[in-house]
Amino acid sequence: MNEIIKVNYETDEPTVSARDLYKALEISSRFSRWFDTNKELFTEGEDYNKCTSSTVVNNGAIRELEDYKISVLMAKHLALMSRTEKGKIIRNYLIDLEKAWNTPEQVMARALKLADKTIRNLELTIEEQRPLVDFANKVSDSSNLIDMGKMAKLLKDEHINIGRNRLFDWLRRKEILMKNNMPYQRYIDGGYFQVKESVYETPYGSKTQQTTYVTGRGQIYITEKLRKEYK
Repeated sequence: MNEIIKVNYETDEPTVSARDLYKALEISSRFSRWFDTNKELFTEGEDYNKCTSSTVVNNGAIRELEDYKISVLMAKHLALMSRTEKGKIIRNYLIDLEKAWNTPEQVMARALKLADKTIRNLELTIEEQRPLVDFANKVSDSSNLIDMGKMAKLLKDEHINIGRNRLFDWLRRKEILMKNNMPYQRYIDGGYFQVKESVYETPYGSKTQQTTYVTGRGQIYITEKLRKEYK
């Protein structure tokens, strides 16, 4: 089948350049007037979308022109509305292309192409998330409690060199820890931290000390938040 007008099959639904159709129909009025007069019968975002197309002018320079990507259905209607022999030829050509597009073989080919694209996207996502998965596997046990000094060392191993004191400061600024370096209750309830009390003796009697420990879940949470900031 000789190509009468180019149809773009790169999108989910085939489209036609409104300017290409305008030229093929040999419309005598200006493009903008022709399209503005006819577009009222159609819905922007469904039947057509604004774009630009390039053309070469007399001096060889490339000029960008206002254009529209229109659906094949809209193109068929516009061809019919021209009420010309040329319009009839173009409409029949588009109908034949549409029949070929919807054959079982073409439908299967598009389904396989979509499946291949989905697999590639999934593979990319898996590759992007591999560092997180590896890290999560390393610390996923919620009983794996570490103090802030060890948390800072763990971050350094993940190429985030923040140090213990700066880590405390960052957690306070993010309102994860309070001024006394104790986690807010919502982060304890969420399983990110545990606070343990220890009793020690002084010349003045027994004293109680509270220490914040980061759970496996908390280690993943803190590391990912810092990783995004460092990026």
